[in-house]
Amino acid sequence: MVMFLFLVVALAVVVGAVTLAVVGGGENSPLPEAVPERLRDPLPPDRPVDRADVEGLRFPLAARGYRMADVDDALSRLGAELAERDARIADLESALAGARSASAHGPVPAAGENHVSMDKPRREDRP
Repeated sequence: MVMFLFLVVALAVVVGAVTLAVVGGGENSPLPEAVPERLRDPLPPDRPVDRADVEGLRFPLAARGYRMADVDDALSRLGAELAERDARIADLESALAGARSASAHGPVPAAGENHVSMDKPRREDRP
C-alpha cells in the first residue's frame, strides 16, 4: 500500500511539473499563439490564371478540412476567369461565323444593290 501511495504522489508531481512547464513556457511566459496557416501561393493577381497555377494550388488545412475563405476566393477567381474566357470564345466564334458567311456569299454588294430574291435558284445556279 505504501508503494502504491508513493507511485500516485510521484505521478501527480510529474503531471504537475509537465503542466507548469507547458503552460508557463519554461521562461515565465505562456506558449505563443499559433499563427493560422494561410494560403501561401495564391493565384497571381497581375495575369490570367493558367493550368500550372491551378495544378500548383494547395490549400492549407484547418480544423475541419480546408479554410473556406481561401477556397471560396480561389473558386470565385477561377469562375470569373472562365466566364470571361467563355465570353471571348463566343465573340470569336461569332466573328468567325460572320466572316465565313460573308465569304460564302461572295463580295458585299454596294449600298444601292441590297435586294433579296425570293425565287428558287435554277439548277445551273447551284454549286
